[in-house]
Amino acid sequence: MTDHVLVINCGSSSLKFAAIDPRTGVAALTGLAERLGSPEASLSARLGEDRHGVTLAGGGHEAAMRAVLDVLDASGLTTRIGAVGHRVVHGGERFKSSVRIDDAVEAEIDACARLAPLHNPANLIGVRVARRCFPSLPHVAVFDTAFHQSMPAHAYLYAIPHSLYAEHGLRRYGFHGTSHRYVAAEAAQLLGRPLQDCALITAHLGNGASAAAVLNGHSVDTTMGLTPLEGLVMGTRSGDIDPSLVQFIGNALNQSADQVIDLLNRKSGLLGLSGLSNDCRTLQAAAEEGHAGARVALEVFCYRLAKHIAGLSAALPRLDALVFTGGIGENSAWVREQVLARLGLLGFAVDSAANARCVGGVAGPIHAAGSRTVLVVNTNEELLIARDTFALAGV
Repeated sequence: MTDHVLVINCGSSSLKFAAIDPRTGVAALTGLAERLGSPEASLSARLGEDRHGVTLAGGGHEAAMRAVLDVLDASGLTTRIGAVGHRVVHGGERFKSSVRIDDAVEAEIDACARLAPLHNPANLIGVRVARRCFPSLPHVAVFDTAFHQSMPAHAYLYAIPHSLYAEHGLRRYGFHGTSHRYVAAEAAQLLGRPLQDCALITAHLGNGASAAAVLNGHSVDTTMGLTPLEGLVMGTRSGDIDPSLVQFIGNALNQSADQVIDLLNRKSGLLGLSGLSNDCRTLQAAAEEGHAGARVALEVFCYRLAKHIAGLSAALPRLDALVFTGGIGENSAWVREQVLARLGLLGFAVDSAANARCVGGVAGPIHAAGSRTVLVVNTNEELLIARDTFALAGV
């Protein structure tokens, strides 16, 4: 019986995978191949309570996928895989929903690589390797950007010469679409109303972070833009800055534009502000012990998030709920409390006891009596990919 979907999330030197039953949401197998192409390349997998480790010794993505096949065979899951779902970061304007992959779709994903040069080429490696390893199975691409293709022009256009959009596709695309779509649907269930009658702001907070305004199940605005660098302060990304800073930093450090963009992506955000770490847990502990850099980094993070949430409310006719998700959003009661304290003007207030309970996988409402609704929802991007794949593959 082919009742599982193999979900693949391929990075430049990693391959994350899971075998999921899309109807129950249960992942029979999860794993990660990392440091691919290096002497330390390895694969680890978890099957129930059993853990497996494989040394790949310089192997790349092909070796990793072959190792995934071996693990599936050893666990008896190979014959239960009915389709393969792939996370793809950028679908440009071409892809407004998930699609079955053929050679033409592969070529379109490749064409979008200019918009996501750090992500799409790696995603495409995973697609090509998996199609070779599973030639008889249907493959589906699920795009991070697709959910935000419903944004109106006034939300996605930059105030730059229109020819740059018309000729080069330079516009705001948004990311984390799989997470925003998943948690919006979950939030609607918690509210006890149809998703098609909900006005939500969803905040996906992790090392990468973004927020979105979701009206009746459709994204109408989001904080990320052409790339994932725009918007909120993140673990190592700066978020919004004055564009002139690229030139100023380049001149000050004698660096190229590419080097400055790398600094803004990998050495900024919480890490850059604190001079300590990009991990929110580490920074909270350090701030409690008096580390000034950690304290100011968290204050900037929470302030900017509150400011963007307030701004996103302009995209909605009303606001039925604010939803926190992602590693920080699901587990940092402190961050949630700090953000809500800055949103009193919008009618938000926190129930400290409920907020403290909603950590470690516990979801639910955290608002005080008389407040607008605030929910913590656990995201599951892999399950959404599995569901889309199952629906499109017809297995």
